[in-house]
Amino acid sequence: MEKENVVTLIDAFKDFKEEKNIDRPVMMGVLKDVFMTQIAKTYGSSDNFDVIVNVDKGTCEIYQNFEIVEEVENPNTEMTPEQVAAETGDDDYEVGDTYTKELSLKSFGRRGILNIRQNLQGRIMDIEKANVYKKYSEKIGEIFSGEVYQTWSKEVLILDEDGNELHIPKDEQIPGERFKKNDTVRAIIKSVEMRNNTTPYITLSRTSNEFLERLFEQEVPEILDGLITVKKVVRVPGERAKVAVESYDERIDPIGACIGVKGGRIIGIVRELRNENIDVIQWTNNQPLLIQRALNPARVSSIDMGSGPNDKVKVYMMPDEVKKGVGRGGCNIQLAGMLVDREIEVWRQLPKEEIDSEEEDVLLSEFENEIDSWVIEKLQSIGCDTAKSVLALSPEDVARRADLEDETVAEVFDILRAEFED
Repeated sequence: MEKENVVTLIDAFKDFKEEKNIDRPVMMGVLKDVFMTQIAKTYGSSDNFDVIVNVDKGTCEIYQNFEIVEEVENPNTEMTPEQVAAETGDDDYEVGDTYTKELSLKSFGRRGILNIRQNLQGRIMDIEKANVYKKYSEKIGEIFSGEVYQTWSKEVLILDEDGNELHIPKDEQIPGERFKKNDTVRAIIKSVEMRNNTTPYITLSRTSNEFLERLFEQEVPEILDGLITVKKVVRVPGERAKVAVESYDERIDPIGACIGVKGGRIIGIVRELRNENIDVIQWTNNQPLLIQRALNPARVSSIDMGSGPNDKVKVYMMPDEVKKGVGRGGCNIQLAGMLVDREIEVWRQLPKEEIDSEEEDVLLSEFENEIDSWVIEKLQSIGCDTAKSVLALSPEDVARRADLEDETVAEVFDILRAEFED
């Protein structure tokens, strides 16, 4: 039975070593520490014990050292010459000598053997967790590719080649995308956390700006080679993205290199992101010019950057350019603002022949006592800064573009119409 227990423990450890890829010094240290812990529980101290682990042979030898004394005070650390002679038949030991004897596993008892086995498995699991945490912590920011193992309403579970679990929470998935079991998924490793001493919780993301940047690095060799630099990426996942790039070689067109011949390079990225529209623009430190490029193809008449870095940027456009500049749901103007880390407002600039009639118009800011300020800001974000500019649109169009409730829009229209009634 004793031999069977020894074999069970050692074989179990060897299996863990092979399956979990635990290195030799760590394996030896763990096995030694587990036995030392049990020795301390059984005998009160492990100071006079030696544990010798032979990983290659799969053996573990335990030795107890006794000091030879005339009178025994602690039977766990001391023996008399007579006791040694009775136990071994050797009467050559004298007071002051050290006697060493090998302990068998059965000396720990069945409960002790069970504790050793459980502690061993627990320590191996802790090492495995630490190894997984270290492995993926060093890969944060890299693209991971794996197969879907399970899908739930709140997240998708991915397994790597070692069976470790990686998660794509709902808010890290591109809106509208659906996954099935065994689908191959690419995402960026966003974070690795230890939650309540369980296995590491590895979060993947398909909505982060960094994911799009890494996709460009994979598809565009010039970026990987350092000839082109991605200066900034901003996204509204599933809708639109803007990628600002710069070339360090005047012979290389950074925009053309990123798009590829007939769109050959960027098309793969667009498909990966579920047909998200991607605008590649030339980077510049000139913020007004960067805003103008970001709003292309809408033509900007003028830009007022304000007097300070926290002021809202006012972009003036002709009325027929406003819709293109703002984009669906204000997405385009939002991304332009994210590029320069400023909030942008679109203002209509009327042709000279319409200025006279516009003088009868009223700025929306004049209605602050009747219309909530947040509603006015929503309307201004879609290029409607005057009463007539709002009334020129249909209530349905205003509700959709400004993301307002129909009842709110109806109230606004009633207030604005009343302003022009005799």
